Amino acid sequence: MAEFTWEARGRMGETRKGTMEAESEAAVLAKLRAQQLNPTKVSKKFQIRIGTGVSSQDLVKFIRQFATMIDAGLPLVQCLEILANQESNKSFQQVIREIKATVEQGATFSDALKRHPKIFDELFVNLVHAGELGGILDTILNRLAVYIEKRVKLTRQVKGALTYPTAVIIIMAVVMTVLLTWVIPAFENMFAEFGAKDGLPWLTKTVIAISRGFVDYIWLFFLVVFGIVFGFITLMRSRSGKKLLHRMILWLPIIGPVMQKIAVARFTRTLGTLLTSGVPILDALDIVAKTAGNIVIEEGLIYCRSKISEGKNLADPLREADVFPGMVVQMVAVGEQTGALDTMLNKVADFYEEEVDVAVAALTSLLEPALMVVVGFMVGTVLIAMYLPIFDLAGKIKSE
Repeated sequence: MAEFTWEARGRMGETRKGTMEAESEAAVLAKLRAQQLNPTKVSKKFQIRIGTGVSSQDLVKFIRQFATMIDAGLPLVQCLEILANQESNKSFQQVIREIKATVEQGATFSDALKRHPKIFDELFVNLVHAGELGGILDTILNRLAVYIEKRVKLTRQVKGALTYPTAVIIIMAVVMTVLLTWVIPAFENMFAEFGAKDGLPWLTKTVIAISRGFVDYIWLFFLVVFGIVFGFITLMRSRSGKKLLHRMILWLPIIGPVMQKIAVARFTRTLGTLLTSGVPILDALDIVAKTAGNIVIEEGLIYCRSKISEGKNLADPLREADVFPGMVVQMVAVGEQTGALDTMLNKVADFYEEEVDVAVAALTSLLEPALMVVVGFMVGTVLIAMYLPIFDLAGKIKSE
């Protein structure tokens, strides 16, 4: 249910205003007319939302339950009513009720989903549309559930690999800030009190100089950080800048191959799912390009689509685009020759998803010791620099 504000004229011409909870604007109009009011303005009340409020788990549960009900022969509207009543997520419950109201007004299920693009993307809508046309909506929904589960797994792997390095870098930054701002200046004052300030080792002098520079010009440090962040955001807002960054990511020596494997897994899984569900290849490539997540790959797929529209097969332009490994191109060519492109794409997706598992695990195992070595070196250098003069003073006192 959504909340609407309304204005209407009564039988005597007076203006009335109010709010009302209803499934849709049409439902509000019907209720007002039933009260013998003439509606002049109806609008949905503005609500602040952060994100969609709908998780992937909510979506998969909805799809699987909906597919079971459709397979059992229940009418579409009744399925949506049951799912809305049992949905615990209030945001998603409201969306389902809005979809139900749209369907009741005569729209198709796919058209109703299209009105909520933040939850149901273009791939989702097109697959549902293909299922409606082919009379296999339950089958399509089950494929969608599998696809979303695999996509979520892939995303979690990447996020999981980045969590540890990110946490270590943040902790390292905090520790070094504390050392440079408070700990090293305290040691410097102590050295001055003991009269050892002039005879300090070169390492100690260097670390103290870095600490002074950091404290004295901390404003400049934050200005540089702000400039880097602002420059990165500005770069990402332009297509050319984003393309340059995406190309650099693919070229990186260790991370690049991992990102390419992720891109291959996403491309083959999405295209295979679309083709298996009966979506035409030109429409499928258009959708896959938009969901590629990398502009270099997106442009390569758009090039392939343009060549296919001219009558060529998929393998040749895919080879010319030079965005995917040769093995993928060869597997696509075999799939086209045997008339089983969708099956071949899904096999390639299974292979590369396993490759991503191995690559992400290897990357994590490589990054963890490397970061620990960097942290240990930086903190160890500071500690050694601060304790060297203390050992010298202790030796002098002992000799005296």
